[in-house]
Amino acid sequence: MTNLEKYDKLFLETFHLQPDGLPGLKYRGIQAWDSVGHMDLMSAMEETFGISVSTPDLLDFSSYEKGKEILAKYGVEL
Repeated sequence: MTNLEKYDKLFLETFHLQPDGLPGLKYRGIQAWDSVGHMDLMSAMEETFGISVSTPDLLDFSSYEKGKEILAKYGVEL
């Protein structure tokens, strides 16, 4: 499984979405992506990719697309 597939799977499983719901997805754009859902996603992401996301990056993680940029900072190529 590629890193992009892993990344997508995190969103699909955490928020119970279909793949077509990922592009343009934003924090608080759906009911499931509230503060608790956000922390669940971050925790799963850290575990999946073996990283520790800083607080500023956690707060800046505001969309599906922005998450890709943030992961790149940690050396995760999607």
